[in-house]
Amino acid sequence: MRDILLQCSGLAAIAAALIHGYLGEFKVFPKMTIEPARLRTLIRLVWQAGTVAWIGGGVLLLAAPWMASEVARHWIVVTLACVFAFAAFANAVATRGRHFGWMALGAVVAMAVAGY
Repeated sequence: MRDILLQCSGLAAIAAALIHGYLGEFKVFPKMTIEPARLRTLIRLVWQAGTVAWIGGGVLLLAAPWMASEVARHWIVVTLACVFAFAAFANAVATRGRHFGWMALGAVVAMAVAGY
């Protein structure tokens, strides 16, 4: 059961990352005016770096049950639970709890910890 929870947390992390990337490109950035254009490109790339990092974390959570090392599983779960918990907290504070992102990321943390 704990392997399934860990894999579900990985899938949820990947889903949250893909939604994050989509919302950034199609909802947030089209409405923003950032000058100079070079800075706009930089901010977009930094936004998408978070998306790619969350996908990588999701892949690690998905793969952790198949690793032969309990130590690797431990550090994957602990590290990514901290990363996603911080992201959930930052999202909740920044949006005053009005955006579903903090709940999605909180679910990733809860499932990862439960699958630990």
